[in-house]
Amino acid sequence: MHLPVRYLKCGSDSLIGFDMSNEKPNEKLSKVEVIKDQSNYLRGTIREALLDDAPIFSDENMNLLKFHGTYQQDNRDLRGGGNKAYCFMVRSRIPGGKITPAQLMAHLDLCEEYGNGTLRVTDRQGFQLHGVLKTDLRSAIRGVNESGLSTISACGDVCRNFMCCPAPYKNSPLHDQIQELAATLANHFRPKSLAYYEIWLKDGEHSELVHQVTDEPIYGKTYLPRKFKFGVTLPHDNCIDVYAQDLGLIAVPEGDRIIGYNIVVGGSMGMTPARKDTFPAIARRLTFVTPEQVIGVAEAVVKVQRDFGNRVDRKLARLKYLIANWGVPKFKAKVEEYYGASLPDPHPTDITGVDDHLGWHEQGDGKHFLGVNIENGRMKDEGPLQIKACFRELARRFPTNPMRLTALQSILLCDLEASERPEVESILRRHGMKLHDEYTLVRRFSISCPALPTCGLAVTESERVMPEIMDQIEAVMQEHGLIDEKIAVHMTGCPNGCARPYTPDIGLVGKARGKYTVYLGGNVQGTRLAFLFQDMVPQENLGALLSPIFAQFRNERIGNEPFGDFCVRMGKDGLARPPQPEPVAVQASAAG
Repeated sequence: MHLPVRYLKCGSDSLIGFDMSNEKPNEKLSKVEVIKDQSNYLRGTIREALLDDAPIFSDENMNLLKFHGTYQQDNRDLRGGGNKAYCFMVRSRIPGGKITPAQLMAHLDLCEEYGNGTLRVTDRQGFQLHGVLKTDLRSAIRGVNESGLSTISACGDVCRNFMCCPAPYKNSPLHDQIQELAATLANHFRPKSLAYYEIWLKDGEHSELVHQVTDEPIYGKTYLPRKFKFGVTLPHDNCIDVYAQDLGLIAVPEGDRIIGYNIVVGGSMGMTPARKDTFPAIARRLTFVTPEQVIGVAEAVVKVQRDFGNRVDRKLARLKYLIANWGVPKFKAKVEEYYGASLPDPHPTDITGVDDHLGWHEQGDGKHFLGVNIENGRMKDEGPLQIKACFRELARRFPTNPMRLTALQSILLCDLEASERPEVESILRRHGMKLHDEYTLVRRFSISCPALPTCGLAVTESERVMPEIMDQIEAVMQEHGLIDEKIAVHMTGCPNGCARPYTPDIGLVGKARGKYTVYLGGNVQGTRLAFLFQDMVPQENLGALLSPIFAQFRNERIGNEPFGDFCVRMGKDGLARPPQPEPVAVQASAAG
């Protein structure tokens, strides 16, 4: 066991950490570290607090609730007289985005019974319920579990939902292999504490325990310093943005068999603008492992982050900062020490493409799957667009057909017969849903975070204004003859980067109310960081800002050069900008 940090009690509410790697005392550990240490493996007093009349939880319990899959929030649209409208977001953990029609129906029921009537498909292949009141929180979480899913470790300082390419291809076993690995990893890294069962699922004092493990052999008493994200993908289809993960696995195929995985580490999109020592990062290539080594090496990476990650300053606690401070060679050496064997260099295999999986596709077994776009992930019934009603009908009509959630906030309907295509399309059209070929590529590859009104970190809008912004972008692309170009646009309401805005061709990051920082030069494949092009751009000016760049791209691109590559080649100072208005001359007065 490697314990580089020794914790000493200092009074009733503080811990001091001594860094055993340099023998120098650190600052007092962050408040959240104290909360975790004193929580009795994530129990806190959540169970007791659920019984009181207060609409919120204490700060201590609020931090622990994240590990259970829920965030305490405040709906800013509903504030009145200075009073906050407290509610909760409940997130389901769905490895690889695999769901059944019954599970979708259950979540639609839950959003209507306990939430705000909408269901969100997240960009990490999960579901989110919004607007759940404290009085309904236990019922909502219990309902998720009764559907066969869970909310445990969907949030918090643990390994969160395990992403994986969800495509249900059957003519090659590669997809089955990576999807099985994602499920295995999710089970392996699931927190073992009984707290979740005791608080949300247990009926009475004599309920049968789900499992008997009471400690945390991987995480330890204080879990990880910060959240940790996993993703598994194939090189020709990086639909889950593997380089944005704390730990990514890129399969190395040889025929119909995966001979191993390249491990990449240290991806993360979050940053704090006021802190120059914070930054977004794409993952670094670490090593190649065989399928038999994956779990052991992945566990070693997690444990190195557990023992050496920053527990003093949460803004510097992600794995990327440890790697930035140490460098890849030192980090790899420590992983080898924990794993107990040396590890080779990465295999040459790397990301080469990406697919949004929208539209009709042959599965390879005589059946088909259909990718249906859910713009910005929000499932609701509003006016002629009846998304929830549409999927309720599809789930009732095809109750045994699997479904999958994608990282681009879409839903795949699987195992459809070719003869069922007209009926499926008829159901979609009756409910106001567009088919894949009625969307531009730029809209198909656009995603956003929820932002206002409920996200506590949001400084401005994202999901609710994204359709209007995409209208602007499509209009200028159409004007310059570029409407068929594949360009990715990701948007967030703050710099924390939940919708991965620092790697696409165009990233829009909320900076102030109605104003955004524009990033350019990433790519659809998610393998390169974009650069900051212009700060504090008003929402209504985004199309005008991009218009001269699109014109320049049309006129000066080389061959089939992608838009992001063009932006990188031209550089920030080489890209065109809108003309500035002429200064107005001031007439001298007669008296002057």
